[in-house]
Amino acid sequence: MNSQRPLRARELALLNLYSSCQLSMDVFAFYQKWNVTQRQIAAICGCSLANVERWFGSTRMVPEAIYTRRLAEMDLIWELWEQIPADVRERLCPHH
Repeated sequence: MNSQRPLRARELALLNLYSSCQLSMDVFAFYQKWNVTQRQIAAICGCSLANVERWFGSTRMVPEAIYTRRLAEMDLIWELWEQIPADVRERLCPHH
């Protein structure tokens, strides 16, 4: 017996929305908005401090899209955490 849930019109529409979503926040905008250190940005992005230092360095390496997405997600969490229902918060971050 297959316990997998089928993708219906709703799920396919949400897949399309998610895959075309350009959720992103510029690293400099994030740094200006929030009183964070480069080490904290590295923790949010899941990358090395050296990577973040290159984003802010004289060569201005451009962060990969996954990192700007994570900054946007963190920004949303910080802005909206109390508005997110408790059961959804538990699914986002189990056991915390």
